[in-house]
Amino acid sequence: MSAPSPRPRTLYDKVWDAHVIRTYEDGSCLLYVDRHFVFEVTSPQAFEALRDAGRRVRRPQATFAVADHNIPTLPGRTDDSGEADGRAQLALLRANTAEFGISYFDMKDPRQGIVHVIGPELGLTQPGLTIACGDSHTPTHGAFGAYAVGVGTSEVEHILATQTLLQKPARTLRIRADGRLGLGVTAKDLILAVIGRIGAAGATGHVVEFAGETVAGLSMEGRLTLSSMAIEAGARAGMIAPDDTTFAYLKGRPFAPQGTDFDRAVEKWSHLFTDHDAEFDREVAIDAATVEPMVTWGTSPDDVVPVSGRVPDPARATRPGEAEAMARALSYMRLTPGQRIADIPVDKVFIGSCTNARIEDLRAVAAVARGRKVNPRVTALVVPGSAQVKRRAEEEGIAAILKEAGFEWREAGCSMCIGLNADRLKPGERCASTSNRNFEGRQGPEGLTHLVSPPMAAAAALAGHFVDVRTLAP
Repeated sequence: MSAPSPRPRTLYDKVWDAHVIRTYEDGSCLLYVDRHFVFEVTSPQAFEALRDAGRRVRRPQATFAVADHNIPTLPGRTDDSGEADGRAQLALLRANTAEFGISYFDMKDPRQGIVHVIGPELGLTQPGLTIACGDSHTPTHGAFGAYAVGVGTSEVEHILATQTLLQKPARTLRIRADGRLGLGVTAKDLILAVIGRIGAAGATGHVVEFAGETVAGLSMEGRLTLSSMAIEAGARAGMIAPDDTTFAYLKGRPFAPQGTDFDRAVEKWSHLFTDHDAEFDREVAIDAATVEPMVTWGTSPDDVVPVSGRVPDPARATRPGEAEAMARALSYMRLTPGQRIADIPVDKVFIGSCTNARIEDLRAVAAVARGRKVNPRVTALVVPGSAQVKRRAEEEGIAAILKEAGFEWREAGCSMCIGLNADRLKPGERCASTSNRNFEGRQGPEGLTHLVSPPMAAAAALAGHFVDVRTLAP
């Protein structure tokens, strides 16, 4: 009698199954963690707890630390730059990584950058790995077919001490996008359209797999944008099956396998896909050809409409509690129902973050800005996602184009995405932002954030208000 065929599995199932050390009676599983990324904000308490317990880091060679969240981004920054709290956290990170023997990319290191940007570009992020970091946008790394999750400070301590993480299996959701994205429409517009459709809690309790011909046609930068924003729909992780695009991106990266080891790795990675007959708990399909450049109007990523649209009217709400939530968002954002999106002025433009600060994003911004000038009423910041992105943009002439147009050219870091450093909005300032969150006060107390794609942000900087970037095509 032949052996029964193994059950069809999703990409998530395959990575999960390969990392389970132990399953408990309540269904929880102890997972082995392949990579642990650490930064200055959520690690000090974890290291202190290790020290108090007399414990060491279990696998320092699998742990990598970087300064990103609250470091200053002004040119010429030093260890003495920035605010007092940030300087103290950076000093602790330097001391802790030295004491526990962990690789640390400080602000002067040529490998420094946002943790979710340097992981992929250094080849630390690889298909089939489990990756954890004390930051909610860790799902970004799932673009490579990794199971990557954000964790809390107590879990950071647990991983440092044991190289394991306790989790329960998630439900699965496949979001399939087919059709060609239109001119001027990016992966950021696609994911905002998806979140607008399923809601900011639409993927809660699920691991999302992004699939379909649109996703397969995206660059790694575009795929990273999708996975980075999966958390904004409530997903635990956002995964994409690795393919030739993935392998070509990783080849030659410093921490990726080299030579024949890389060939063997590709052979192994090539089996990381969802089996044909595997079932998901839910499926959502979207026609990418219908997506327009998107702009958020409220205080949640699902408060989004096409740039050609208008601010919605709470009177037309259909779900319980929706009208009240819309009214509160409109009051905070100082907008009125029916107002044209294109009539909303902006004071600042922020191009950066782990979602949209890669070289492809900056090329798109430069393509819009070339030969044009930033509106004199607008302050526009461009903050590369890493020192490597910054160097490459300068070598390609992108930085020169942006500076000539009137954009501020900064050092790498999280910057105004989260407002933990000196880059933040003043009360009442309105910002077109390529970041990932528009919650109340996210970019500074009483700051007003609209999420957009990099080319849409560039267009807003030039016009002084939102404008359909497709109208600026040469």
